[in-house]
Amino acid sequence: MRVAVFSTKPYDRDFLTAANADGRHELALLEPRLSVETATLARGADAVCAFVNDDLGAPVLEQLAGAGVRVVALRSAGYNHVDVAAAAKLGLTVVRVPEYSPYAVAEHCVGLMLALNRKIHRAHNRVREHNFALTGLLGFDLHGKTIGVVGTGKIGVSVARIMVGFGCRVLASDPYPNPDALAAGVEYVPLETLLAQSHVVTLHCPLTPDTHHLIDADRIRQMRPGVMLINTSRGALVDTRAVIAGLKNGRIGHLGLDVYEEETDLFFEDLSDQMLRDDDFSRLSTFPNVLITGHQAFFTEEALHNIAATTIANLTTVERDGPDGVTGPARVC
Repeated sequence: MRVAVFSTKPYDRDFLTAANADGRHELALLEPRLSVETATLARGADAVCAFVNDDLGAPVLEQLAGAGVRVVALRSAGYNHVDVAAAAKLGLTVVRVPEYSPYAVAEHCVGLMLALNRKIHRAHNRVREHNFALTGLLGFDLHGKTIGVVGTGKIGVSVARIMVGFGCRVLASDPYPNPDALAAGVEYVPLETLLAQSHVVTLHCPLTPDTHHLIDADRIRQMRPGVMLINTSRGALVDTRAVIAGLKNGRIGHLGLDVYEEETDLFFEDLSDQMLRDDDFSRLSTFPNVLITGHQAFFTEEALHNIAATTIANLTTVERDGPDGVTGPARVC
């Protein structure tokens, strides 16, 4: 199968090439992001392979279908950036990587908690300047604190297990309680109870119309004063301006983000020689109690290997068995 692979970085090339070692698929590794302007690069391809910030709205899908593309292979679990109804109408098969390494994201999430609590990012900068004063670096014991996990899929459960290991009380909110979470000692409560009681709130749910801006001004007012908020899931779960207001008034004591609702034009690119035009992101970056990473929670050797292997396997299955060959959570439409 001829595959136009968009948004490729050196690490994508390495892992996808290794996963396609038998040369079954002809991979055109393209650096540009998929958009209305770049969709023409897929002309002549049977499939496109896209990442989280590629544009897969109806106009792009129409161009792809018109160019002969029949498969969209996502290198991600989330597919909120895909117009699924348009894809189905155009006869496009959309496949994804439903899981790759819950431990990668969970461990990064806990890393953000620890770094923010013990102010490791600030301490690192001080020591580089030979400033060894401890004033302003006071943290707290996580042991005995209440951690609120919103969404208990594989990643949420992995976070819960780690925090139980720290000696924390773990509360969870999810419309579908997970037996694995219950077995780990997690207590399910309504979201309002979780927000009111948790010292740390961490988000691990998909982005849907119901969860868009799940954390808004009203929900922030329900939180324990000084709460730590962590988001390694989907940027638009959080209303950025409401969070900025919460930081300013002290309701939010610490904020850790690996995703951002307007990240498309920022993350995965080197913009160090440019002025950022995103005023909200720039404002977030000024707070000393905010730690932002550029959507790297997934970025481990194991996760990249699994993403590449599943992506190539999805393409092979569609080529060999047709669209109905891919079943279960790997098939979007």
